Amino acid sequence: MTDSSIKYLYFATIVTFCSLYAAQPIQPLFKSEFQLSNFQAILFTTLMMAPLGVAPLVYGYLLESFSAKVMLRWALFFLGVLELFFAMADSYFSLLAIRCVQGLMIPAILTSLMSYISYTSPREKVQHAIAAYIAATILGGFLGRFLSGIFTDLFGWRFFFFALGLLLLLNCYLLKGMAHDAKLKYARPKPTEIIALLKAREFLWLYASIFCLFFVFAALMNFLPFELKIINPASREAGVGLLYLGYSMGILVSLNSGRIIRRFGNEADAIGAGILVFALGTLSFMIENYTVMFLGMFVFCAGLFTAHSLLSGLVNRLAQDNKAIANGLYICFYYTGGTLGSVLPGAVFQRYGWQAFLVQLLVMIGLAFFFTRRLKGAVALPSRPQ
Repeated sequence: MTDSSIKYLYFATIVTFCSLYAAQPIQPLFKSEFQLSNFQAILFTTLMMAPLGVAPLVYGYLLESFSAKVMLRWALFFLGVLELFFAMADSYFSLLAIRCVQGLMIPAILTSLMSYISYTSPREKVQHAIAAYIAATILGGFLGRFLSGIFTDLFGWRFFFFALGLLLLLNCYLLKGMAHDAKLKYARPKPTEIIALLKAREFLWLYASIFCLFFVFAALMNFLPFELKIINPASREAGVGLLYLGYSMGILVSLNSGRIIRRFGNEADAIGAGILVFALGTLSFMIENYTVMFLGMFVFCAGLFTAHSLLSGLVNRLAQDNKAIANGLYICFYYTGGTLGSVLPGAVFQRYGWQAFLVQLLVMIGLAFFFTRRLKGAVALPSRPQ
């Protein structure tokens, strides 16, 4: 694979994640412009995320006949066209329908990217290539939120979605010269295989932990823009987008996961420390001040990505003969937690306010910490040399 091809693949990853999260910081704007409830507004992000929660279980049966190159380019093309339609739509139900169809494209793109990168990278560089891919997903998640807020203030909300559409179509064109191809290798888990994994206590506690953690992460990310509008109704979308700068901590953490494990001696204790940092970051949002929240976001994201990077690595270390299924279930629990977290806590936020909303998130973090302690006992991880 040429250097230019790999750059285009990482560029596709970044733009795809931009598309996934671009609506999140400006959901209060959609609420105002289309006279929506909070629940109706958050569906712009939730409907894009939901298919990722089931993709590892069902996409293997739907897309097994496609090659990574073909699937990637067609999915990018359709996602780009739909992004242009989204930028021009003028009714809530049209916008929502477009986002729903776009959500079906996201898993196809991400699976194709991972398959192609893994297949075409030299064996000694696969781990580095996948680490770079993960960093690209984090960068895309940040840029999608940040640039959406900035460009909405400068040119209106439609501009950024139109630009994303053009970038996706450009990316589709640039990838026409990919020299190699790979057959998509989806896991096609049988119910008995899933049940067998979940009966293993170490996997059950691990999956329960990441479910709770991403539930909290998605909840706060989704409802924070609404709270900022309550604190300061005159706040601009650029200020909301800037608050997500702390998301960039994910890149720093993912590149230093090995050092973090060595510092604590084993994965379970390092994950527990990450969860405590995550809880501290959540507590900081109790102080309803923009500057405190801006700084708290760095702590919040550092904790989440510490736990996430170590949990995902632990899945691969524990899985012996069923890595694909174990990883697929991890993704399912991760995004299912995120999908439910982006919706369900809104009932408490709507009725009881921000402080009660954060309390329920802290309860979920407490559960995650409990599951992590049980995970340590189930795995009985040996200490690593310092």
